Amino acid sequence: MPSHQGAEALSASGRSSEKLSLPTLQSKMKSDPDGYESELILLYSQFKSSLELFQQQAALNFTSISGIGSDPSVAKDLGDRALILAHVTPFYPNHLADFPKQLAGLLSSASRSLPSGLRCHVAQSLILLSNRQMIDIEETLALFMDLQTLGDKPLRKLAFSHVIHSIKRMNQKHKNDAKNRKLQNIVFAMLQQDDEAKAKRALTTLCELHRRKLWFDDRTANAIATACFHSSPRIMIAALSFLLDYEKIEDDDDSDASSGEDDPNPQAPHVVINKQAIYNAHHKGTVSSKKKKQAKLQRAMRSMKRQQRLSSENVSSNNYSPLNHLKDAQAHHKGTVSSKKKKQAKLQRAMRSMKRQQRLSSENVSSNNYSPLNHLKDAQGFVEKLFSRLQTCNERFEVRMMMLKVIARTVGLHRLILLNFYHFIEKYVQPHQRDVTSLLAAAVQACHDMVPPDAVEPLFRKIVNQFVHDRSRPEAIAVGLNVIREICLRMPLLMTEDLLQDLALYKKSHEKAVSIAARSLITLFREVCPSLLIKKDPTNCSSKTGDVNARDSETGGRESKAKKRKLSDFDGQLLAADSSLRALKRLAGVTMGQTSPDSTDGILSNEDFQRIKELKAKKDANDALVKHGLRKGIPSSDQLSTKRVDPAKLEVHVRKKMSKEERLALVRAGREDRGKYQARTSVKQKKTGGLSNRQKERKKNLPMAAKKAKVARSQLEKKKKQQRAGKQFRGRKAWK
Repeated sequence: MPSHQGAEALSASGRSSEKLSLPTLQSKMKSDPDGYESELILLYSQFKSSLELFQQQAALNFTSISGIGSDPSVAKDLGDRALILAHVTPFYPNHLADFPKQLAGLLSSASRSLPSGLRCHVAQSLILLSNRQMIDIEETLALFMDLQTLGDKPLRKLAFSHVIHSIKRMNQKHKNDAKNRKLQNIVFAMLQQDDEAKAKRALTTLCELHRRKLWFDDRTANAIATACFHSSPRIMIAALSFLLDYEKIEDDDDSDASSGEDDPNPQAPHVVINKQAIYNAHHKGTVSSKKKKQAKLQRAMRSMKRQQRLSSENVSSNNYSPLNHLKDAQAHHKGTVSSKKKKQAKLQRAMRSMKRQQRLSSENVSSNNYSPLNHLKDAQGFVEKLFSRLQTCNERFEVRMMMLKVIARTVGLHRLILLNFYHFIEKYVQPHQRDVTSLLAAAVQACHDMVPPDAVEPLFRKIVNQFVHDRSRPEAIAVGLNVIREICLRMPLLMTEDLLQDLALYKKSHEKAVSIAARSLITLFREVCPSLLIKKDPTNCSSKTGDVNARDSETGGRESKAKKRKLSDFDGQLLAADSSLRALKRLAGVTMGQTSPDSTDGILSNEDFQRIKELKAKKDANDALVKHGLRKGIPSSDQLSTKRVDPAKLEVHVRKKMSKEERLALVRAGREDRGKYQARTSVKQKKTGGLSNRQKERKKNLPMAAKKAKVARSQLEKKKKQQRAGKQFRGRKAWK
């Protein structure tokens, strides 16, 4: 098996072994298979002898440090011969029919005892044979899944990528459901094992295939969900994190998702381009600050041009229609045969691109709200089993939060009933609770119209009492009001008139987040149940009741205008309720008196049908406005169940306290336009203009003479001043 044995055999066949290397022999065997058949037999016999020695070593439980594996040259020769034989196997199918099974047997029996380099070479050889359809993936899938459990990181990456790409290549043209089911059974059986390493690799493979939409079916989704009950906590956490990865919020108001992480050209910080910014960049500040401002403006201009170009391309692609090419082809139907063929090919390419764009857009729309939890076969059993594990587990808080989020998402998605879940969340509803916003979002997600209001009312009351009161912080009040609005959007029967009037008073708060949250709650109940709100300026009860009802509405209007309805004024409330009750009774009596006996037979008149048509037309118009985004309407229960609740939206407009690093970054950002700090004395000492007057005097002609004359003049002026001071005239005397 050493290399000199191969050299003797090659020289005996009439060829020079010294000039014939293994890569050269490989190329010659591919070009002339019949002429190099003896060399193939020699290489194959050398490989089999080495293989027998390694198998004997594995049977005796030798390690790779001792025995034949301790010689690196022997392992290298065996790996090189395995690669050469894998390359030439398609040219010698009869001679090398058992070669793929021998490689698979070697890896399955002695994978742990083989050296790392030899193990990778044999795996590469087997992958090469699988890519050339010499061995089926069904025969090697279990082997490559086991190879991923070894401590060899390069081998793990190689085996994992081979499994993914083999299944992708198998389903590229059309999906073979029978073969996919067999492969899924292998991976599912590996996932159910108690061995943590094997179960983890199986779960990783399933998640990757599901994410790539290769195994995008109910069986795979249910297998991943079943991994949440694995005995190993790491497997459970991995399954929960995969299910929550699909819970990423897609903001409907944002633009295309291409501006996120996948954008190869991330946008620079937003810079306002105006006349003042351009003037500052060229005329204010030091030289270095001017250069920085000019560079920032240039980057902003480039990004604006790039956005304009992309938007123009999108507009042109949106306005594209294959009818344009069809019209062009019809307009030039009198051309030559070659021109007709070109136009027809262009039209076909345009049609294919349009179909591809439509398919991708439909997939994107459908995948926005997709979750593997949609395909659960027994959603109620899954939720109950996971909730029982949540109640008894001793995992850290992050893991319990993940379990709670998955339970809440499943309950809201399938509109299940799990009454004990709301009582379980109550003990976490505190403003100082860790990750309280995510917890409240999960509570909102678990509410739907099929749940009895009595089961959710204690949780609802606790949220109100813990978050919305006068001594609470403005941030907590804003979050509490937003949570109340979201819960009432799904279960409006939880709200009472007194509670709504209490919460509506927060619209006058000086905190922006609190006032906005209160006004959004009021806006919701204007659509859902306006009767719970207070009317500032009530109108007539009905325009059809005649003068009697108009004598009552005026008095009631004056009384309600004179005294506004407050919670502290109980007498006013009782009087208003009494007057409104009397007005309703009078209205009922008038309408009953005006009703003819023929109208009680249950037959609708023409006016009734006309009214039904008007209401239906009004509803259709409202639905059309909501559909096109011209008006915001209340979503249906199905839309609310599929929509995911974003914890960030519960604390919108809330000013968060900045950390020290954020405050320093804000301070540094404000100092960009300013130069380096200098004392005022140092600034004065620096000469920014021309020469001083004293320096200019030194450069005049005859400076000493001019200086002496100046000194003489000053002395003379001082002398005259002193003389005048001694003989100052004080006026003429009045007597002698």
